Amino acid sequence: MRKKIHPDNYRIVVFKDMTSNKSFFCKSTIKTKYKINLNGKEYPLYKMEISSYSHPFYTGHIKYVDATGRIDKFNKKYKLCL
Repeated sequence: MRKKIHPDNYRIVVFKDMTSNKSFFCKSTIKTKYKINLNGKEYPLYKMEISSYSHPFYTGHIKYVDATGRIDKFNKKYKLCL
């Protein structure tokens, strides 16, 4: 293995899925703004919008989106003046 190419700041980080309100531990070098106390210890916290706990591929729940309504809303908001 090559020397001095890997980061030194690996630490345990809590990743929290804000949609499902579930969290998990993982070693990471990600920079975080928040901290959380779990089991009497303080860990860096990274907030995520989606993870395997809430993604439709993993949960099996499919959410249908009204594509036409979204397109009309976009066209209304960003009318092009020709």
